Amino acid sequence: MNTEEIIQKFKGLKIIVAGDVMLDVYLRGSVNRISPEAPVPVVSVEEKEERLGGAANVALNIKSLGAIPIICSVTGADDASKSIRRILKSNKIDSGGMLQAPDRITTVKTRVLSRSHQMLRYDSELTTELNNEEEQWLLKKITDVITREKPAALIFEDYNKGVLTSKLISAVIAVCRKNKVFTAVDPKKKNFFSYKYVDLFKPNLREIREALNKDIPDINLASLNNVSVELMQHLSNKITLITLSELGIFYHTKNEKGILAAHKRDISDVSGAGDTVIAMITLCLAAGMPLADAANLANISGGLVCEHPGVVPVTFSMLQKAMIAG
Repeated sequence: MNTEEIIQKFKGLKIIVAGDVMLDVYLRGSVNRISPEAPVPVVSVEEKEERLGGAANVALNIKSLGAIPIICSVTGADDASKSIRRILKSNKIDSGGMLQAPDRITTVKTRVLSRSHQMLRYDSELTTELNNEEEQWLLKKITDVITREKPAALIFEDYNKGVLTSKLISAVIAVCRKNKVFTAVDPKKKNFFSYKYVDLFKPNLREIREALNKDIPDINLASLNNVSVELMQHLSNKITLITLSELGIFYHTKNEKGILAAHKRDISDVSGAGDTVIAMITLCLAAGMPLADAANLANISGGLVCEHPGVVPVTFSMLQKAMIAG
């Protein structure tokens, strides 16, 4: 399948992205000396750039692949939230499903770089769970969007920043099942087992080890199949997709399973690769592609964004070059 055929499959698909929205800030500069105050480099900042992170980056990936993202989230009522809305608007992504809560702060990840090397990262965030009023607002917003827009899928983007509570997760999955909306999740440790009846469960290998308290020393089809079966017993999910970093990607359903090797890449930055994988696999499955083909495209896409510094979305031009190169 070529990129033109993929574009046509994705065109017009509406995908809800629910979860933790963030702002990624990049401070770029040069290092010419060591601080006299401590043995640390002094970075002379020459450029500041703001990019979408977390659930907003998943939405940006969906947009760049020709589909229509709808973000549903809660942020702070602060400058970072204003920046996120400004960037969303410039990319023609609707922010109407986002609530600004005055008692919260928007998650900001600030990276200090010199010559494309990350020197330091510092985060500003609040991980307290939504209060009952905010939780009810977000559930109503998601329910209204599902009723009005008839989306093909909903992606839970969970970074453990408090937007996705266990109660909210269960309620949203129930609404999606009732309305036959495909659900996918990129989970984190806190709510790992809260996603019962989700359609697609996409953890990485480290998250699997932590959640199941398993070492998994031998990464092969048999060991990963056993892990996936155990997950399905807990969650009743239909599809498991496990990203394996440099080892590639594992996919499993009741009727098929496989491991796809990672493509050789000149790795610059792995930030945002998981966002790209969950966006691509969800779009592919929502468009009716076979799982093996969908996993292959997700595997390629996740590797491609790692070749670029900072968090970037995958584009069709990137995919086209990769597919031509083989």
